[in-house]
Amino acid sequence: MDGEFHNLQELRHSASLVNKVFIQRDYSEGTTCKFQTKFPSELESRVERTLFEDTVKTLNNFYAEAEKIGAHSYLEACVACATAYLIFLCMETRYEKVLRKIAKYIQEQNEKVYAPRGLLITDPIDRGMRVIEISIYEDRGSSGSCSASSSTSGSTAP
Repeated sequence: MDGEFHNLQELRHSASLVNKVFIQRDYSEGTTCKFQTKFPSELESRVERTLFEDTVKTLNNFYAEAEKIGAHSYLEACVACATAYLIFLCMETRYEKVLRKIAKYIQEQNEKVYAPRGLLITDPIDRGMRVIEISIYEDRGSSGSCSASSSTSGSTAP
């Protein structure tokens, strides 16, 4: 796995940031954390629509799981209240566990699906849970394979 993570670092350092795409929150069903599955046109030549939609739907399912209220959440809240929330110094909440699963899932998707296509997803937690940010990179060594973006490839130097 370290070799694959190294490739993510290489993507950040050996490629130029061309553009960023932001997937907005979907408030059509209330304020629960859910992101739009509308496919952005900027990704059309980079990733298949079904792969993108599967990624966003999986993230939405994880967030629904994190916000689910049940007996476990109720018990966790009661114990927290009884211990003046000191229990959280030595115990991870269910919500935090799901956020850790989400971070791992995003890293895996970046390594297996998105980085090989010159894309990089930023965890929504890093953007205040407002958007899913997808960075579009272009290899600095390529000589304008995408002519529209080749003029901006030198604009961001690491």
